[in-house]
Amino acid sequence: MAVSRDPIFKRCRSLGISPAYLGYSGESKRTNSNQRRKLSEYGMQQREKQKAKFIYGVSEKQFRSYYEKASKMQGQTGENLIILCERRLDNIAFRSGLARTRREARQIVTHGHLLVNGKSVDIPSILVNEGDVIEVKEKSRSSQLFKAIKETNQSFGVVSWLDSDLENLKVKVTNFPTREDIDIPVEERMIVEFYSK
Repeated sequence: MAVSRDPIFKRCRSLGISPAYLGYSGESKRTNSNQRRKLSEYGMQQREKQKAKFIYGVSEKQFRSYYEKASKMQGQTGENLIILCERRLDNIAFRSGLARTRREARQIVTHGHLLVNGKSVDIPSILVNEGDVIEVKEKSRSSQLFKAIKETNQSFGVVSWLDSDLENLKVKVTNFPTREDIDIPVEERMIVEFYSK
């Protein structure tokens, strides 16, 4: 399993995105000297792809498979691609407030702290469906992390298509998001152009 160990702020700076999309507060004090360099059309397409991959924490192989799946679905391929990424279990953990950052969400899943419809799941890339219920395992609820989340009862990336009950460490997927519901700063049209060449 590929794990990104890039420094968050440095990578965000190079891609021109805010660390807030990954759950981190504050901005880097440094400026990116590469921003002055004009990118070619191919370079811009590649950067949009890298942005999406970095935000969702997916490998090239995974992202390509999402693209291929999205291209076979009804509707616009780019929107389908972003919606598939949003449906990942680790993203749901972050978006619902069960984790403070995307990396923390991935760790929560891989360490087996979550149940999906009552079954233990430790694969971050599993795609959730409408009506699915995700909750923290009973034996994990006493950990410091989940105690803090219950006390603050504040979701960091809260979205309208999830029904978060942080008091009971439970979230329900009420419906799939639309592109308008997804706030990530990525031009998916460029990603489609990149892969369709």
